[in-house]
Amino acid sequence: MGSGGTGRVERFSLRSAYGEALLELGRRRKNVVVLDADLALSTQTARFRKAFPDRFFDMGIAEADMIDTAVGLATTGKLVFVSTFAMFAVGKPWEQIRNSAAYSGVTLNIVATHSGISVGEDGSSHQCIEDMALIRIIPGTTVIAPADDIATYALVTKLAEHKGLSYMRLTRPNLPRIYAEGESFEIGKAKVLKKGTQATIVATGSLVWPSLQAADILAEEGISIGVIDMHTVKPLDSKPVIETAKRTGFIVTAEEHTVIGGLGEAVASLLAEHHPTRIKRIGIRDRFGESGSCDELMDFFGFTPEAIAKEIKEAL
Repeated sequence: MGSGGTGRVERFSLRSAYGEALLELGRRRKNVVVLDADLALSTQTARFRKAFPDRFFDMGIAEADMIDTAVGLATTGKLVFVSTFAMFAVGKPWEQIRNSAAYSGVTLNIVATHSGISVGEDGSSHQCIEDMALIRIIPGTTVIAPADDIATYALVTKLAEHKGLSYMRLTRPNLPRIYAEGESFEIGKAKVLKKGTQATIVATGSLVWPSLQAADILAEEGISIGVIDMHTVKPLDSKPVIETAKRTGFIVTAEEHTVIGGLGEAVASLLAEHHPTRIKRIGIRDRFGESGSCDELMDFFGFTPEAIAKEIKEAL
């Protein structure tokens, strides 16, 4: 993400946090197994492979086979984690995810890295901006997008007790740390980070930090904006969204994902049914990504703190 006037900020790897969480789960539970599709170094599952080689399976570039194999292992009582890039984790084996995994009701955790346009120079073919929508529409699924490394570690460990098909999307670039060590998280329960009186940003994943920065920018102008980290996009935590909609009358959603079928649409549907509210969705419109550096792309798509603040100010 572009730092755009926010100063130098230390950033931390969500992928490394995932690798560390897998190691901890592997030590605690002998039934944990990990599958990867020839990208273990990039996804950081290689750490688990080194520690527990007999419980790691590199499936090669055969993602559909990887999901089916994972389902088979899950039926034998294994706690299975599957990883590759988001484009390959969801786009290629969607039929197997729907019919073999979700429909059969097994517990399976898909943790995908390199999601969204922040993948960078790899271009639109590798920039998966539809993944949350593709999983969200499958019945009974859970969709998670952590905002930093602390949230990633905590939520991965929570998956060990979570039932059904879960999908977690992680970013390629490191992200600023929002939470303190030891912060607690619950799957399906949002974190209210800041309360405001004029609007609230409901953000997920990589856009939580710039949303917080945007709220600070607007606060300097006397504009009161709240921020909610909706780390679990499905099931959506409806209570804080409805409460803040009643209080402020204006909701902004922010996601590094297409606005079609993602967080923005989930929040809009919720409010349409329970408390019709003015809403603005910040995300990727009906288009593909571009090739460029992460900073260039985050700026191009309007995901910097300044761009988010400008959009909100103009909409108020």
